[in-house]
Amino acid sequence: MTRRRRIYEGKAKVLFEGPEPGTLVQYFKDDASAFNNQKKGVITGKGVLNNRISEYLMSRLSEIGVPTHFVRRLNMREQLVREVEIIPIEVVVRNVAAGSLSKRFGIPEGTPLPRSIIEYYYKSDELNDPMVSEEHITAFGWAAPADLDDMVALSLRVNDYLSGLFLGNGLRLVDFKLEFGRLWENDEMRIVLADEISPDNCRLWDVKTNEKLDKDRFRQDLGKVEEAYQEVARRLGILPEGGPSDVKGPKTLQ
Repeated sequence: MTRRRRIYEGKAKVLFEGPEPGTLVQYFKDDASAFNNQKKGVITGKGVLNNRISEYLMSRLSEIGVPTHFVRRLNMREQLVREVEIIPIEVVVRNVAAGSLSKRFGIPEGTPLPRSIIEYYYKSDELNDPMVSEEHITAFGWAAPADLDDMVALSLRVNDYLSGLFLGNGLRLVDFKLEFGRLWENDEMRIVLADEISPDNCRLWDVKTNEKLDKDRFRQDLGKVEEAYQEVARRLGILPEGGPSDVKGPKTLQ
């Protein structure tokens, strides 16, 4: 396999030098983590499934005009993406009370929210990804006001579209996390959706039973984690034939 220079390795993915200037290869691992990396494990086949799920969702969003870094899937575990300058802010969109929101405000999990709520978190493992406000983001220069406006508008558009898409497949989009980047083309810059969209960063519940079909099964030791990811892929019609078979990762240059 082609030897590539490793650019960055995160908890769930590795970024390698792309075949063309301005591109990267995003490799999906089976590694799983929770609670800011305090809990670690492996979800067999997760990387293969997340690659396919994220490809499908990013492609659908692109079709409705949401700009993304996604170019195309390369194989079972890799996809070609545009190189972007990641904005160090995680945008969380919440439709139903769950996770930290339930704990912070004492709202029973599963309570529908009066409207979709957007929260911001500063990307920093060392600081445990603290929640921040628009004032923090603009004052510290993490994003300009215009950038933040674009991120919010895109997040709400993604929420509207994905909520309907998942609902049509018997899934409730409880909440999800998005990341954005600055894409430079000549002298022009635009904000685009980056990272991934998968059961790793979406809470997805069965609409009839409220069964959790996402990484909460790993966080909460509920079991059948692999089966949950497979079920999401199956409902979207993209489960690879024969299940999430594996491929070897690319060789890297240190």
